Amino acid sequence: MHRWTTLVIALAVAFLLVAVLRSARTVAATPSTAPPLAKRSVIVELFTSEGCSSCPPADELLGHLRQEANSNGAEVIPLGFHVDYWDSSGWHDRFDSSAFSKRQEDYARQFHLDGPYTPQMVIDGETEFVGSLAGRAREVIAQSAAQPPDASVSISPQSNGDLLVQVGSAQPAAVMLAITEDNLATKVGGGENDGRTLHHTAVVRDFRRIGQVRDGKFSSTVQLELLKDWKLQDLRAIVFVQTADNGRILGASSLKLGSLPRTN
Repeated sequence: MHRWTTLVIALAVAFLLVAVLRSARTVAATPSTAPPLAKRSVIVELFTSEGCSSCPPADELLGHLRQEANSNGAEVIPLGFHVDYWDSSGWHDRFDSSAFSKRQEDYARQFHLDGPYTPQMVIDGETEFVGSLAGRAREVIAQSAAQPPDASVSISPQSNGDLLVQVGSAQPAAVMLAITEDNLATKVGGGENDGRTLHHTAVVRDFRRIGQVRDGKFSSTVQLELLKDWKLQDLRAIVFVQTADNGRILGASSLKLGSLPRTN
C-alpha cells in the first residue's frame, strides 16, 4: 500500500512539473504588451541679439541642434529669445522683448551669475553656458535626453484652430506656451553687425504662462494669437512645464502649426 501511495505522489509531481514548463513556454512566447518608455523632449533656450557680434554662430548652432538625431530619439526643441539690452540708436532688434530680457535675468540669479550675457544657452532650465559652444551643447543635450521626463505634455489641435493642452506632473509647476518661427532673416543696418544679413531659427514670437499644474494635472484650451506677417508654415507651438523653485523643466512637447487653419 505504501508503494502505491509513493507512486501516485511521484506521478502527480511529474504532471505538475510538465504543466509548469508548458505555462512558462507560453508566457515566454507571448509578445510583451508593456508600453515603450516615454522619450524626453529637451528644451534649448538661446538668449541672443542682432546687436551682438558674437551671437550669429550661436544662432546658427541653434538651428542645427534640432536637426541632429539623438541616440535615444529624444526631440530637441529650440527657443530663440532675443533680448533688448543690446538696442541702441544704431540698431534695434525687431524680434526682441523686455520680457525675454527679464527671463534671462531670472536665470542669472538662479545660476548665481554677475548678470545676463549673450549668447547664452540654457538647457532644460538646469545648465547654462556660452551659446556658441557646440561641443558643450551636444554633451548637455545628450545627458538631459537620457533622463525620463518628469511630466507628460500633449498638444492637440482643435477644429477651430485652438489647442487643447494637457499636462500630468507630480510636481507643482507653471505651464508655458511659446510660438516660434523659422526661416527668418534680417539685413542689419547698424550696430556691431552692420551690413551683415543674419539668419534665425526658432525665434520666439509669443511667450506666455497659460496655467499652473494643480493636483497633478492641467488641462485647458488655448486660443492662438498669430499675427498676419508670421509665416504659418514656419510656426511651431511649444508647451513646457517649469518649476518655480529651481527653474527645472519637467517635460515638453511641440506641434507644427502649418496644417492648422488661420483664425485671424
